[in-house]
Order: sequence, then structure tokens, then C-alpha cells
Amino acid sequence: MPGQLTRLIYVDDSGHQASGLCVYGWVHFHPDRWALVLRRWLDVRKMLQREYGIDVDSELHATDLVNGRGRISKHVPERYRHDGSIFWKDFGRDVVRLLLTEIGSLEGLTVGSVFERFAPDPDQATKTSLYRKLVQQWERELVGEEGLGLVFVDGNGTDHSYRTAHRSFELLDRRVVEDPVMIDSTQSQFVQIADLVAWSAYAAVERPSRLDFSWGWYERHLAARDPRRAPLDLAGCPRPPRECVSSNSKTP
Repeated sequence: MPGQLTRLIYVDDSGHQASGLCVYGWVHFHPDRWALVLRRWLDVRKMLQREYGIDVDSELHATDLVNGRGRISKHVPERYRHDGSIFWKDFGRDVVRLLLTEIGSLEGLTVGSVFERFAPDPDQATKTSLYRKLVQQWERELVGEEGLGLVFVDGNGTDHSYRTAHRSFELLDRRVVEDPVMIDSTQSQFVQIADLVAWSAYAAVERPSRLDFSWGWYERHLAARDPRRAPLDLAGCPRPPRECVSSNSKTP
């Protein structure tokens, strides 16, 4: 079994509890690209600080920004001020679009997303079943590239379902090494990027009417970094093989 680590993977979830849609989005890159990708992203964060008053250490959370709740700017540009009020939704949505454009231009970075629809209000065990399919997909891909991967997941370490999913695979065959590393999104730029990917995949699949402006964000900004070019539907794929392709996926 090869011993070279070829992927660092950062993953976050999204979806719509009421409709049963579960989504995972992630970014990955070769370990030797870690510093270069992070350096470029920190340059983006510094630009946000200069132009939009968003501190480099402030958490970027897509849902909050898009819905006008992510009020993390210390000096909102004047173009978002009207009649004495700040139009936080306009501000947040423009910030997310800018960030997605930057993600799409990050050389050395690969993005991806998967989804599955369950009965409304799925429990954690049901959601974790999708995560397990995702891990198996990574396992198959790592076999193909004769490499190993390490996964970082948003969380505080109290949810053991992700760890259980990893341990369900045969130890000597595993290409995703160790348990997932649980890391608070406030402390990880890459998990925040994964959040933006996951939310954009959710908008592309769910197509909520009040967020129609975001339906094409994934295709417009992220598809170039996604080998499948679109979120992958894992329904009906108990062993996610390469031939299980989403009905809305394009050939890379």
C-alpha cells in the first residue's frame, strides 16, 4: 500500500432540513500546495479587510452573509447605504459572489460536492449515511491515484458519527487515514471555503425560489475547479463507484 499523502480534504455540510436535502461540499489539494493556496486565500482576506472592513479572522459563513445576518463589516462601503440604512443582504451576497470567484481561481485547489434527498427532517444517522458514501468515493479515487488522504471536518469533536463512518471501512484497505480531524470553522480558512462550496451546491440543487439569484453560482464560479462540473447525486449508490453520475453532471 502506498504511503504518500496526496490529499488534504476539508469538508462541510449544507442542505434543507425541512425538505430532506443533505449536501456535503469540500475542497482538497496536495499537501505541498498547502502554503501556496493558503497564502493566496489570505491575500483575498486582506483585500476584504481593506475594501469591505471584514477582519481576516472573522468567520465567513455563507448562510449568514446571503441572508443579511453576517454583519461582520466594520465599514460597509457607501454603495450599500441607502436612506440611513445598510442593505446587509446586498452587501453579503456581493461578498459571497466575490469569494466564489476567488475560489474558482485558486490554482492547485479542487472542489467537489455530493447530495442526497431523504424524507423530511432526517436525523443525524441518516445524514451520516451520505457522508459514509462520500468517504467511500474518496477511497476509490485515492486507490486510482495510489495515494492517501486526511480529512478535516467542521465540528467540536462531540459528534462521533463521522469517526464511526471512517472506522466502518476495513483498516488495512483504508486510503483515508486516521479519524477525521474535527476543527472549528472559526479557526480554519479552508473549512470556511468548504462551507461556501457546500452552500452553493445546496442552492444549485434545491433552487429555493427566494434565492433564485444564486442558482447558477456553482456552475458559474466553481465548476471549473470541480472535475464533475456539478454536484453529484449519490442516491442509489451504496458503493459510490465512478459510474454513478448525477443526472445533472457534465462530463469533465
